[in-house]
Amino acid sequence: MIQLKKILLVEDNPNDVELTLEALSEQNLTNRVIVLNDGVKAMEYLLYDEKYESRERENPAVILLDIKMPRMDGIEVLQAIKNNRELKTIPVVMLTSSREEPDLKKCYELGVNAYVVKPVNYKDFFEAVKRLGIFWAMLNELPLNGGPVNEK
Repeated sequence: MIQLKKILLVEDNPNDVELTLEALSEQNLTNRVIVLNDGVKAMEYLLYDEKYESRERENPAVILLDIKMPRMDGIEVLQAIKNNRELKTIPVVMLTSSREEPDLKKCYELGVNAYVVKPVNYKDFFEAVKRLGIFWAMLNELPLNGGPVNEK
């Protein structure tokens, strides 16, 4: 059986976390989801800092990232990821309730891989997350070791 890579879910709304995990579990992806509730913790996790320094040396297959979060928002996290040589090839999907054009534009300028507005309807939200999980965790191919591709 294929060992799936982890999904990193960075979301501060417990209801959205629960719905997301439920949708991913329907695709048998929940046992590999790391949930963090703010951007500072996400960066600590990605950089093996603080309590994450001894975690398995593996980048997630995808980061599902909310924008509106305490301490460090999703746009700041996206910028930090895309500016880091070791992290910049990790796909980042903004999974947010923000329909603000400046947020959308800024995320694409920073190199986001996809921008998904959370549907208000439970069923639509559930389906959107299931599709995201299938594509990013099972179908998408990443470079070996998740590192940069032959930079000179």
